[in-house]
Amino acid sequence: MEVSSRSEGGGGSNGVIQQMQVRKRLVQVWFVRVCSTILLWTCLVQLFAVAQLWHPHFLTTFSNFTPFPLHLQHQHSERQHQHSTPSPPPPRNYTSNGYLKVSCNGGLNQMRAAICDMVTVARILNLTLVVPELDKTSFWSDPSNFEDIFDVKHFINSLRDEVRIVRRLPKRFNRKYGYKPLTMPPVSWSNEKYYLQQILPLFSKHEVLHFNKTDARLANNGIPADLQKLRCRVNFRGLKFTPQIETLGYKLIRVLQEKGPFVSLHLRYEMDMLAFSGCTHGCTKEEAEELKQMRYAYPWWREKDIISEERRSQGLCPLTPEEAALVLQALGFKKDSQIYIASGEIYGSEKRLAVLRAAFPLIVKKDMLLDSVELQQFQNHSSQMAALDFIVSIASSTFIPTYDGNMAKLVEGHRRYLGFKKSILLDRKRLVELVDKHQNGTLSWNEFTVAVRQAHEKRMGQPIRRRAIPDKPKEEDYFYANPQECLCEGTYCDDLIGTSNSSKIQ
Repeated sequence: MEVSSRSEGGGGSNGVIQQMQVRKRLVQVWFVRVCSTILLWTCLVQLFAVAQLWHPHFLTTFSNFTPFPLHLQHQHSERQHQHSTPSPPPPRNYTSNGYLKVSCNGGLNQMRAAICDMVTVARILNLTLVVPELDKTSFWSDPSNFEDIFDVKHFINSLRDEVRIVRRLPKRFNRKYGYKPLTMPPVSWSNEKYYLQQILPLFSKHEVLHFNKTDARLANNGIPADLQKLRCRVNFRGLKFTPQIETLGYKLIRVLQEKGPFVSLHLRYEMDMLAFSGCTHGCTKEEAEELKQMRYAYPWWREKDIISEERRSQGLCPLTPEEAALVLQALGFKKDSQIYIASGEIYGSEKRLAVLRAAFPLIVKKDMLLDSVELQQFQNHSSQMAALDFIVSIASSTFIPTYDGNMAKLVEGHRRYLGFKKSILLDRKRLVELVDKHQNGTLSWNEFTVAVRQAHEKRMGQPIRRRAIPDKPKEEDYFYANPQECLCEGTYCDDLIGTSNSSKIQ
């Protein structure tokens, strides 16, 4: 009985142990499943965050744009994929011939084009490029550095398969150690041959070359297609604005798009432009004198004695707000059109905008759409303010510049790249002639409207071949306004761009 009892007791003990082991295994399985689920969700959240970080913001803000031509849709999808690729390309392995240091001059968009050119020059010569210095001594006196406007890490990483870019020169090249780099401006509108034959040999004596002027230092035409495409790659993909600028720019776009389509009017009726160009049409005598004094105050503005009306008749003046109002009405924009003024302070302020605002009450500016606190960080930083206008102008339903400066040209080219979005490129010479005739009573409103529309039928940002004028690069079409080598590929290119408007295509 005792043995039997012990046997029964031992069997009960084994059963309990077995049950405990089963429960332990179940707990282990349950624990593994819970941990796996948590790990899976963590990975999904991280992937989502990365996807959001690398999402092509520029392209997602264009949901209400006119669809691309069918033969461009595939290219556009490829560009979306290129934009959204999270990992940087593998670095290009090459022996550097030296360091290229550059100091950009001009406003934001002039410097932007120059940066694209300097990356290309560094690629041609197998150099290491130092992150460009931005102009702080121009009329605007903007203290912004490269990293205050552009995402410097993205700039370096996104182009590393083409050019090695460093944030600063090695210490041994600092002036405090007695090193003085060769400083010079390269010749304007130069081609690949100039840089290979004239600039590259300089690196046999100098490890560092400093270009102290960078505006328009690479030719529009006669450049190999791969280098032209590199210029586009830098412009459209490498130069990404800082998160602070992008966030505020996209907020402006969102606020505007919530109210429907909007026009970005680049109204270049600003004090510096009027003084520089000598355009005083519609100004008082006191204002004209003030602008003249400013022109004389800046020695690098070489042209001093300017006849305003003669300049205006040649189409070399920005339209006045009053002229812009007439032109917009003639082009068919209604009173309820939403118009964003993409510019700095208008000369004459709100008083000078009165006629334009009466014709189009839904005129808005940055400071009307954003809280003063949001804009505070950008105050006294004209290039950062211009970056906001650039972002909004790219996303607008229609872009209309009243003067063909650097911003107008770069926005035009960017909108062509994004599917030939509507940009009305005003023929100012023809327009001032029509405006004057209408205002003196020799041209009725209906006649004026018909004439204005006819003059701009082929000036809407459609595909067109870039005009090249041998030996006159300043007069030919600007590469960044129409980077045709980057807009299409394959058999559709000739059909798309055509052969019109070309005296010679190199």
